Amino acid sequence: MIELSDISRSFAVGDEVVHALDRVTLTIPDGDYVSVMGPSGSGKSTLLNALGLLDRPDDGSYRLNDVETTQLAEEHRAALRRDHIGFIFQAFHLIPRLSAADNIGLPMILAGIDPKERRTRIDEVLAALDLSERANHRPDQLSGGQRQRVAIGRAIVMRPDLLLADEPTGNLDQHAGGEVIALLEKLNASGITLIIVTHDPDIGSRANRRIRMVDGRIESDQTDAHD
Repeated sequence: MIELSDISRSFAVGDEVVHALDRVTLTIPDGDYVSVMGPSGSGKSTLLNALGLLDRPDDGSYRLNDVETTQLAEEHRAALRRDHIGFIFQAFHLIPRLSAADNIGLPMILAGIDPKERRTRIDEVLAALDLSERANHRPDQLSGGQRQRVAIGRAIVMRPDLLLADEPTGNLDQHAGGEVIALLEKLNASGITLIIVTHDPDIGSRANRRIRMVDGRIESDQTDAHD
């Protein structure tokens, strides 16, 4: 469960103060599928960074799974990120010299997971993402869609309950983008909370819940049931 109450975040840009988040209050239940839309500069990515504990708000409360995060030491925030949150970005952020399998397995190395368990999880993720035959390929030997699937594999190998995606199809053609969205929706159907920031109204409209931001505030928050 995500619970934001009066979250604010400001940045100094030259002589001007930009209110990227302006007293945002928001509750997202476990397993929800949410898209966040709005014009450039509306606060979408700042909200995602706050939700992912990559940035600390100036004011307000953020409770993640009943843990108040805003005053936690950075090591505790890092542990929450590691154990509960997966990130997917427009730029894949893969390590060029590592194979697909090794890129997927990197978070487990950082978490100190036993090598045998790492191998089992990597094989499971590769199979689930239809990447088994590409396990030993480096990123420059993969298509854009395959690279984003590797990035998704890296995001889910620690078995997070929250998946944050910032323009996940932005560098992909329509076909590859459609495959990636279908994969993310399959993960959501398995119980993972999915929050997608997107400029694409077609992608945004697929979510069960659609939030629109303007000038750091939530302008609208619509939920409907999809058959």
